[in-house]
Amino acid sequence: MRRDRCVYIVDDDEAVRDSLSALLEAKAYTARSFASAPDFLDAAASLDPGCVIVDIRMPEMDGLELQQHLVDRALPFQLIVITGHGDVPLAVRAMKAGAVDFIEKPFASETILDSLAAAFSRLAAPGETDAAAVAAQSKLALLSPREREVLEGLLAGLPNKSIAYDLAISPRTVEIHRARVMDKMGARSLSELVRLALSAGVRPSSR
Repeated sequence: MRRDRCVYIVDDDEAVRDSLSALLEAKAYTARSFASAPDFLDAAASLDPGCVIVDIRMPEMDGLELQQHLVDRALPFQLIVITGHGDVPLAVRAMKAGAVDFIEKPFASETILDSLAAAFSRLAAPGETDAAAVAAQSKLALLSPREREVLEGLLAGLPNKSIAYDLAISPRTVEIHRARVMDKMGARSLSELVRLALSAGVRPSSR
C-alpha cells in the first residue's frame, strides 16, 4: 500500500462509494470506503494518514460532526466535503474549520482529482498556507466595494436573485459582478472562490 495515497470515502450512498473507489483506484490511489461517519471514526486511529472525502449530509453523524471529531482527536487527515445544491453555507463552515475543498454534486472526475492533489500537497507541506493567504489577499484587494459585497453574498450561499435584492441591483448586474469576482480572484469554480476568500480572511456574515 502506498502510504501517501490513501483516500477514505465516507458516504451513506453505496453508488457514490463504488464510483469514487473505481475512479481513485484507476488513478493509483488506495481507496477504502465507509458507509457512515461512526464506522470511519471507529477505524480512524489505525488508518494511515490521507484524505477523507465525506458527504456533508448523512444520518447518525454528518460531515461537519465528523470533521469536528477529527480536529478534536488531532488525527492526520485532510477533508474534502461533497455537498448537494443549497449546502454552500454548510460547506463554507467546513472550509473555515480546515477542509481543503467542497464539491457540489454532480461533480466531474477532474474536480475530485484536482482537490485530492491540493489535499495531499497540504499534507506534505502544511507550512505553505501562509504564502497562499498572502497571495489570496493580494487578489482580494483588486475587488471593488460592490464586487466585495457580491463575494460576501456568495459566501453566505445566497443565489444571484437574493444578492440582487439585498443590494438593490438587478440579477443581471450580480451576474456581471460575479464574473468579475471570479476573474480577479483567479477562481474557476465556486468552491475555489470560497477557498481563496477564506484564505484571504473574508468571513461570511449571517443573513
